[in-house]
Amino acid sequence: MNQLARKYLVRFVVPLALLVMLIAPTITSATGAAQSWDFAVKLYGDKIGYHRFELIEEGQQRRLRSEARFDVRFLFINAFKYRHSATEIWSDGCLREIETRTQTNGKKLAVSGATKDDRLVIDAGTEKSELSNCVMTFAYWNPEFLRQPRLLNTQSGEYLDVEVEELGREPITVRGLNVDASVYRLTAKKLELKLWYSSDDEWLALESVAKGGRIIRYELT
Repeated sequence: MNQLARKYLVRFVVPLALLVMLIAPTITSATGAAQSWDFAVKLYGDKIGYHRFELIEEGQQRRLRSEARFDVRFLFINAFKYRHSATEIWSDGCLREIETRTQTNGKKLAVSGATKDDRLVIDAGTEKSELSNCVMTFAYWNPEFLRQPRLLNTQSGEYLDVEVEELGREPITVRGLNVDASVYRLTAKKLELKLWYSSDDEWLALESVAKGGRIIRYELT
C-alpha cells in the first residue's frame, strides 16, 4: 500500500467512527431500546476489517458505542493497522460526553469531553478547547448534522468547518434492494464524502473515492 493511499485511508476513517442508524431491527437491552449494526469495511473492493455500533436509549439520553478494526496487508505484511473505540452520550440532539481511543499503526490518540457550565470541554491530550453547549459530530444517523457549519472530529478533537452540497437523487442498492436516494457531498479540510439518504431521511450509505477511482466503502452485513 503506497504512502498516498495510507494517508487517504487515515483521513477517511476519522468520521466513520460514527457510522450509525442505518436500516436495522430494534432489539431490547437491559437499559432500554437498542440498535446494533455490523459493517464490512472495504478498500479497492477488498475487505480490510469491520466497524460495529450499538446505540442504546437511556431515558432522555442516547449512548453510542463503536469499535473498528482494519488491517491492510501487502505481500503478507501488515502495511496498515487501525484500531478505534468510542463511547458518546447524546441528549436533545447535542453531544454531552465523549471518550475515544485510536491507534493508527504506531500512533495513538485519545479524546475525551464533557459538558461543564453550558460548554463542551474537549481534551485531545496536547490541548483543551471549550465549545458551545450544543456540538454535533459527523453524526450521519441524524440528518440535522447536514445543516451544521462545523462538526467535531471525534478522533482528533478538531472542530472543523464543513460544507454540504445537495447532488439530487439517484438509485442505490441497500441490502439487495434498489432504493431511490437523495445524495449529498460533504467536505471538511481534505475530506470529501458522499452520503445517501432515503425519502424518509434514513441514512443509507457512505462512500469516498480516492485518486485513480479507488473506493473506500462501508457495507452493512
